[in-house]
Amino acid sequence: MTRPLRFRLTRLHSYALSAAALALCAPVVVAAQDVPPTQGGNLALPDNPVIFGKNDPNVRKATVIINGEVITGTDIDQRVALIVAASGGKIGEEELGRLRQQVLRNLMDETLQIQEARAQDMAVDEAEVDASYERIARQNFGQDPKQLDAYLAKIGSSPNSLKRQIRGELSWQRLLRRNVTPFVNVSEDEVRENITRQEAARGSEEYRVGEIFLSANPENRDAVMQNAMKIVEQLQKGGSFVGYARQFSEASTASVGGDLGWIRAGVLPPELDPVVQTLQPGQLAGPIEVRGGFSIVVLIDKRKVLTADPRDATLNLKQIAISFPAGTTEAQATARAQDFAAKIKAAKGCAAADAIAGQLGAEVVNNEAIKARDLPGPLQELVLGLQLGETTPPFGSIQDGVRVLMLCGRDDPKAGGSVNFEEVQAQLEDERINRRAQTYMRDLRRDAVIDYGD
Repeated sequence: MTRPLRFRLTRLHSYALSAAALALCAPVVVAAQDVPPTQGGNLALPDNPVIFGKNDPNVRKATVIINGEVITGTDIDQRVALIVAASGGKIGEEELGRLRQQVLRNLMDETLQIQEARAQDMAVDEAEVDASYERIARQNFGQDPKQLDAYLAKIGSSPNSLKRQIRGELSWQRLLRRNVTPFVNVSEDEVRENITRQEAARGSEEYRVGEIFLSANPENRDAVMQNAMKIVEQLQKGGSFVGYARQFSEASTASVGGDLGWIRAGVLPPELDPVVQTLQPGQLAGPIEVRGGFSIVVLIDKRKVLTADPRDATLNLKQIAISFPAGTTEAQATARAQDFAAKIKAAKGCAAADAIAGQLGAEVVNNEAIKARDLPGPLQELVLGLQLGETTPPFGSIQDGVRVLMLCGRDDPKAGGSVNFEEVQAQLEDERINRRAQTYMRDLRRDAVIDYGD
């Protein structure tokens, strides 16, 4: 039986970087032994070429026709606006020009994916795109679709730009499900061997890793490395790793923000494995040269294999929040936040919290099944230290308002863990699907008919 390929759209957010992580961001170059420097691989290239004419990508119009479909400058502008917003506007003019070139390549790939799905009678209809758009609006932005429409227009983007990206991702996942996934097989013996290794590794650490992969060959290696270093610079300045992974990474995990999931030591390529083991959650490393290109990695989290972790506790939380009117001073906000927290604390349990929140004009949001490890790092220890009915100290800002979390229930993880056969099989299949997906995309690019506007 074929396992459905997992797919999800992830909210764009940033990972904090520490000083220790920055020290790891120098490029790693793997030097070949006793191999002369390449001169364009097997291409016959002169050492000092004379260029006839001028081809300046910085002045070329941004219109491209790919297999008869046009990508306009407006398409590029609106997609760039999404990335700039996700990065907090921290993108300089020089970086912006390079970003536009990358966005154009992404839009070309999207177009090829949408065209391929259409050619194989697998086109994604409008209703499915609209449903995903609404789900993103509500789950990832806390807004209804009309509010998201207004937000996108405000930042210089549009609903059509985001919906185009959704359509491309859905089309690609649909193509992989039919043309790649059914031909990927992992035997029971392979799964059992993997499980045996995990059992032997009980208590050792495993890592949840995010990756941005940029493919390279001998001809474009230096240019790709420079591109990767520019991305690292933006991430160090607070750019969204998930956002950059979705736009730049050439791995199939780009659609989930580069998230590789949980992996153990020894699973990653030998160039990445020792680096990841030295990182702490939130730290970044790269660009690192690997087979076929360069990788930028971030350690999202880590845990011990098959060992209970308090952060795996499932929590029932109530979030109670107030906002401040325009013109509120810091002193006024502090006083109101303290009064708000004291009154919520006096509720003495979740049953009475809603009524008190109503009296204060506060908004209440319930989440009955959230893992402690999925909370922001600073809140994890605070929440895990709560007893039923207790609340965290107030947190937030004048602009975003202040909130508290109240613990309404907690299910602690079991003392020991066991390996799930289906989960191991799914992970091994995903790794093979990822490799074949890269080949599939390369074939689509190779066969495309492309006309650049003058």
